[in-house]
Amino acid sequence: MKALVVGGGIGGLAAAVAFHQQGWTVEVLERAPEITEIGAGLSIQPNGLRALDALGLGDLLRAGGPAGPPQGIRNAEGAWLIRNDIADLERRFGPWAIIHRAALVDILRAALPASALRPGTTVREVLPDGTVHYDDGTATADLVIGADGVHSVTRRSIWPHAAGPRYLGYTTWRLLTAPYEVAGSIEMWGKGERFGYLPMPDGRVYCYLMGNAPAGSRTGLEQLRDRFASWHDPVPALLAAACPDEVLQHDTYELPNLRTYVRGNVAILGDAAHAMAPNLGQGACQALEDAVTLAATVGTRGIDAGLAQYDRLRRPRTQMIAQLSRRVGAPAHWDSTLAIALRNTALPLLPSAFLGRSITPAYSWTL
Repeated sequence: MKALVVGGGIGGLAAAVAFHQQGWTVEVLERAPEITEIGAGLSIQPNGLRALDALGLGDLLRAGGPAGPPQGIRNAEGAWLIRNDIADLERRFGPWAIIHRAALVDILRAALPASALRPGTTVREVLPDGTVHYDDGTATADLVIGADGVHSVTRRSIWPHAAGPRYLGYTTWRLLTAPYEVAGSIEMWGKGERFGYLPMPDGRVYCYLMGNAPAGSRTGLEQLRDRFASWHDPVPALLAAACPDEVLQHDTYELPNLRTYVRGNVAILGDAAHAMAPNLGQGACQALEDAVTLAATVGTRGIDAGLAQYDRLRRPRTQMIAQLSRRVGAPAHWDSTLAIALRNTALPLLPSAFLGRSITPAYSWTL
């Protein structure tokens, strides 16, 4: 059996590894000249680690050292809005891991034969019968897996009338700082903007910033330093420790729900199926879940029944998590002074177990 994977990111590579381990011939078609990953840090939450365990790769991430769950949310002045029960989260769900995105791609890529990787291949069209048209020719397979991101060619080919990506009204910056000591993972909320940081195993700090902005607007590091200059420590110090050349900015999009993730001999996964707001940090974890679930259902039930089962399992779950992610992040982007005052008054009244209860459906997944 042969699978063609369109897209060489985390989800696509994980799917290729899963099918390769079942004895399939796999080819990963990636338009970039090399299969790697831009970006900065990545938090792999307990459900994502369990998906990597299904591939036999979870311990490679744990070897980087323990990483705790998020400590909570502060306001821009440093006062706690939500403080998580760290011990309870770890007891209930297991460990977290922090890794650079490129390092995770390297782990997945190393689990595949070099012959499976076809960088520099731009896919133009995917047909339901398993035919893929790309710049240099045509290929066919028993199964095509579209893992080609929010602007997926696979999705547009198979569902040409489906609604496209929807801008959420805010842009996202990601960066790594020079080594700097911080006390765990924290997110801070201001007026229409937020700042989060996570310590990396090598001492650097991964930072992500989000701010209300028109689509397509661009802001450099110096402007970010000015914008967040009055925020509570360690925000100004972290931005001072960042390198201008390593700041990545992407507008934030989500995809409207599809009625199915499969058609014919084609399945989509990850951002191609359910690109979501990054508010829960579940994008990569859901792509990993998709990949191992797809391989498991097809491996046990065959292509037709396996794809149907994949859709039954994955579509309701990922669409629920996308909706939850949208709701959870919305208060951070309120820009009304009155609404922010109400938010900052109400959130500290929530019990410390609030996050654990709200995120249970995501963290408790097993294959």
